[in-house]
Amino acid sequence: MNPEYLAELLRRTAPANMPPSQRRRAVLRIAAGLAVSAIISPVASRRAWAQPRFSAYPFTLGVASGSPRADGVVLWTRLAPEPLADGGMPREGIELRWELARDESFRNIVRAGTAVAMPEHAHSVHVELTDLEPAHWYWYRFTAGGAVSPVGRTRTAPAPDAAVERLRFAFASCQQYEQGYFTAHRHLAAEDLDFIVFLGDYIYESSWGRNHVRKHATSEPYTLADYRIRYAQYKTDPDLQLGHAAAPWIVTWDDHEVDNDYANDQSEDLDPEFLTRRAAAYQAYYEHMPLARRALPRGPDAQLYDSFAFGDLATFFVLDDRQYRAHEACPKPGRGGSNVVSDCTERLALDRTMLGAAQEAWLRDGLARTRARWNVLAQQTLMAQLDRKPGLGQSFWTDGWDGYPAARARLLNDVARLRPSNPLVISGDVHCNWVADLKTDFDDPRSPVVATEFCGTSITAQGPSQKQVLAWLAENPHLRYGNGAKRGYVKMEIRRDACTASLRALDSEKRADSGISTLATFAVESGRPGAQRA
Repeated sequence: MNPEYLAELLRRTAPANMPPSQRRRAVLRIAAGLAVSAIISPVASRRAWAQPRFSAYPFTLGVASGSPRADGVVLWTRLAPEPLADGGMPREGIELRWELARDESFRNIVRAGTAVAMPEHAHSVHVELTDLEPAHWYWYRFTAGGAVSPVGRTRTAPAPDAAVERLRFAFASCQQYEQGYFTAHRHLAAEDLDFIVFLGDYIYESSWGRNHVRKHATSEPYTLADYRIRYAQYKTDPDLQLGHAAAPWIVTWDDHEVDNDYANDQSEDLDPEFLTRRAAAYQAYYEHMPLARRALPRGPDAQLYDSFAFGDLATFFVLDDRQYRAHEACPKPGRGGSNVVSDCTERLALDRTMLGAAQEAWLRDGLARTRARWNVLAQQTLMAQLDRKPGLGQSFWTDGWDGYPAARARLLNDVARLRPSNPLVISGDVHCNWVADLKTDFDDPRSPVVATEFCGTSITAQGPSQKQVLAWLAENPHLRYGNGAKRGYVKMEIRRDACTASLRALDSEKRADSGISTLATFAVESGRPGAQRA
């Protein structure tokens, strides 16, 4: 462990002026959090058990793949015969076998090997495959102790220099387990997609909202064991498992994977031990996502932002707007987190950041270097300005980009100056479909459109009323479309000459057998930012 990192963690979480008994407890919690994050070699720690006996079927959480590259992907599963009892596994390493084939029946197996599922990582495995053929579909499965997992399908990205004609993907966010069924994922699995992008709020730590159709099994999570159970309950959903098994996922997080409205090292209730909680939440996230080892947390820190290239057609810049951001401006008295403000000088400060200095520089460099025909910023929340006050004056919600207007201006000015080809922004978080023109100055009608934003609705989490959405549309002319009444996802197709976005909406998230339809379709022509109704 880096001593400077540990010293900073102690300074933040267990300051010297804390009462001795409280500081001792804080230090113990830090130690516990760091212990679960350590990578322990299976050879050094204990010999893996190759022929275990499970109390029940161990692959209750399904399988997944992700981080698609031209030469490889990450394969994921977790052994959990008792998913809501912290897995129900022994404190021993368990050997799994994995197989990768060119066909669903596994007659043509191209790669196979073993991996060790360790208790330190909740008996999850992340198999990082390389040296695969680009732009190929593969099927994969795991076996352990005689049990065979479900079969998953995955796809490698096209080669970096490949001339790609078409790319199909969908993006989604915000799946509150209690507020609806994950029926949208069953429909996602039936779409003809190369990959799926999930933009955060994979779990919800809190119980809220109306008309629940099912319940969280436990109270709000704070410890690593708590978060593991919450993820396990979500991942037992059969429709979510279908979505994961259909195609590789590219993922990032938002706030509810840890705590509502958290910003950097601060929670909305100003918990002095928040970084210990964040370390547990980040650990559980890694354990349950098909992420490469580079995303493995170190205590309360993890590098999640990344880029993914799909031949010469598209590059995706996947952002993290939670871990490095400045605290929300002008919070409610005695609180952290969001507020809706009309007069807040702090909000306008030029040094406020949403992404942090290192990530801002990384993104700026990526936008300067990209040669892709389309460049997609995959990030958490609505980027377009949303004035919430009718008539004269303005008011803004401080947890989104409206709470960080200088950071947004830096980013959009970089887009205008560097001129990456066909910039698109895909977003989630706000439980509402939006289609927006992005400008360097939203208050100036003459300001040119520099990029196009598609913000998707939620998988289940309730959204604003349509009456409210229509009022916001009238106040913000750069918002071209809005609908908060429906739940679903956005399906997109990128071709060399145009991109189309279909806003897919469930009949009702309260029904497990719900149908789905397209609310609206928009198109963006190559070289002409701004969406047009198709």
